Amino acid sequence: MIDLTRPESLGLSSTRLNCIADHFDRYVDEGKIPGYLVLVARRGKVAFLHCRGLRDVDAGLPVEKDTIFRIYSMTKPITSVGVMMLFERGLLQLDDPASEFIPGFKQLEVFESGNAESYLTVPATREMTIRDLLTHTSGLTYGHMRAHPIDAMYRDRDLLAADKSLADMIGHLSQLPLLFSPGTRWSYSVATDVLGYVIEVVSGQSLDRFFTDEILEPLGMVDTAFTMSPEKVDRFAANYEREGDGFRLIDKPDESAYLKGVKLFSGGGGLVSTAGDYLRFCQMLLNKGALDAVRLLGRKTVELMTSNHLPGNCDLSSMGYVLTSETRSQGIGVGLGARYNLRSGGARSETRHDGVGFGLGGAVLLDPAAAHILGSPGEFAWGGAASTAFWVDPKEQMTVIFLTQLMPSSSYPIRRALRVLANQAIAD
Repeated sequence: MIDLTRPESLGLSSTRLNCIADHFDRYVDEGKIPGYLVLVARRGKVAFLHCRGLRDVDAGLPVEKDTIFRIYSMTKPITSVGVMMLFERGLLQLDDPASEFIPGFKQLEVFESGNAESYLTVPATREMTIRDLLTHTSGLTYGHMRAHPIDAMYRDRDLLAADKSLADMIGHLSQLPLLFSPGTRWSYSVATDVLGYVIEVVSGQSLDRFFTDEILEPLGMVDTAFTMSPEKVDRFAANYEREGDGFRLIDKPDESAYLKGVKLFSGGGGLVSTAGDYLRFCQMLLNKGALDAVRLLGRKTVELMTSNHLPGNCDLSSMGYVLTSETRSQGIGVGLGARYNLRSGGARSETRHDGVGFGLGGAVLLDPAAAHILGSPGEFAWGGAASTAFWVDPKEQMTVIFLTQLMPSSSYPIRRALRVLANQAIAD
C-alpha cells in the first residue's frame, strides 16, 4: 500500500508535478510505450504516483500501483549493497584482488589485437579488485555491446544464459581476455554478476537466499525476486521491444522464463520488483543505510558508496566511456539515459556522460551544468534495460522511480526528460 501526501506539505508543486503525467501520457497515447508508472517521494513520503496505459496490451490489463516489472540493471545497486554489507563485516576489502575469491582471475590477459577467433594478448598491468568490479573499471564487458571482438566472444559463450550457473559464467570469463587493464577505463559489464558470485563464495549462500535473508525480507520488499510466483503472475507486466514508432511483445507474463526455475541468479539484472518495493530500497539509501527499525549499512558506508570513485574525481566521459550497440539489449541501464537526436528521431551511437561520475554500484551526478540536466551533485542513480530508472537525491531528500517495459532503454529520452520534469516541481 502506497499512501500519498499532499505535495505542497513536502515542498513540491502539485501543478508542476502534473507536468510529468502530461508529458509521459503522450508516450502512451502516441503508442510509443504500452504503459508506465512514475513515483516521486520527498522527505520520506510519496507526493506523486501516476499510472497510465497497459501492463499487458493483449489482455487489456492496466498498469497499477502494485504491477510487477522486470527491473533488469536496477538489480545492480542491490547487489552492490550486499557486497558492502560483507565489507562492513570484514569479510572482504575493496582493494582485495578478485582472485582471492576467484582463483581463475589470478593472471588475466588483456586483448591487444586480432579478432574473436585469433588474437594476441598482453599481461594486465595489475589484478582486478573488488572496487574495479563495483565501478565497472574491471576490464570486463557485455556481449551485446557489439563494439569489440571480446563482445563476440561473450556472445558465443552465452555467458548469462538462464540454464547456466554463476560458476559456469566465471569459468568462461577466466578463459577470456580483458578489454583493458583494470582501473584504466570504464566499461559497463558483467562485473556485477561476478560480484554476485563473490557474495556466494563469501557468504556460503546462493545469491537468491542471501538477498532474501539479508536485504529483501529485512526491508519488506515482498514482491522482489529472481522468479515470478504463479500466484502473482496476474500482476506481472508484459515486456515489449521498440518496433518503428511502436512496440511488439517479446515476453508474455504467463509464458515468461521468470515463471521457471532459475539456475543463474544474475546480480547484474535478474530481479523483478514493484514501485513500492523499490521505494523502500531507495529510502534506505536516503536514510544512510536504515529503514524503519532495520539498518543494513552504516552511514559512512552509504556515503562511500555514493561518492565518485573514478580516478582523479573524473567523469565517465573522461574514462573513455562509449555506449555503442545495435541490438535490443543496447539499453544497458545507464542512469541518465542515452542522449537522443530529436530531429532524426534516433539514439546516437555514442553517448558522452559529462559531469557524471560513478560510485560503488551506480552513477553519481557531479556537475549538473556539465551534464545539461536539472539535479543535485551527489545524486545516486541507475536504470534498467526495459527503460526503468531511479535516482535518490540526498540534498533534496527526494526519490524518483520510473517503471515501464520497453527495450531498449535508449528508445526515447525518458530519463533525461524525467530529471527535468521532477526537479522543476521543487517549490522550496
